[in-house]
Amino acid sequence: MAAMHVVAGVLLDPAGRVLLAQRPPGKHLAGMWEFPGGKLEPGESAAAGLLRELREELDIRIEPASAQPLVQVPWNYGERALLLDAWQVGAWHGTPRSMEGQALRWLPVREVEPGLLAPADREILRVVVSSRCAPEPL
Repeated sequence: MAAMHVVAGVLLDPAGRVLLAQRPPGKHLAGMWEFPGGKLEPGESAAAGLLRELREELDIRIEPASAQPLVQVPWNYGERALLLDAWQVGAWHGTPRSMEGQALRWLPVREVEPGLLAPADREILRVVVSSRCAPEPL
């Protein structure tokens, strides 16, 4: 089975908070939190998919030059395998808002409880916390 390629955006605000989205009822891992994003379309690059997904899901336009690859996480949920391609997003236009009915939450990076995240997203959090992209608390 080929892994589903998924992109996720790590949006950090100037206060060092990260944006998380809650998986809606009826979807795989419903109720868990994740970095916003979604599946790539056939033939779509990760960068193009990230721009599209964040526009569709959050109604924002990211600055393409500000999006940098952060980590790729291969993950197997038993019945489904995926490659989670996380990108750090440094600049965007608009205020993120839920376009698909999912709950959104800004949290200080170091206060995100890993157990609330979908398992593959926990690795992204680990990289964010251990890297320089997570500012120290004020």
